[in-house]
Amino acid sequence: MQTQKINQLADKIESLLPDGLKQVKTDFDDKLRKLLQQQLSNMDFVSREEFEIQRKVLARTREKLEQLEKRLDNQLSS
Repeated sequence: MQTQKINQLADKIESLLPDGLKQVKTDFDDKLRKLLQQQLSNMDFVSREEFEIQRKVLARTREKLEQLEKRLDNQLSS
C-alpha cells in the first residue's frame, strides 16, 4: 500500500482522538504509521506494475491458446 494511503488512514484514526492529548496523538501517530506499514508489508501484495506485466503475459498466453485451438480444430475437421 502506498505511503500516502497509509498516512490518510492514520490521519483518520488520529482525528478520532481528543484534542487535549497532543503528545499522545503524536506518539500514537508515529506508532500507528509504523504498525500499519509493518502489517501491510507482511501482506502478499504486488505492485501495479507487476500486476500489469502479468496481465499482459496472460493475454498473450490466451491468444496463443486460442490460435492452437483453431489449428487443432482445423486439423481434426480436415
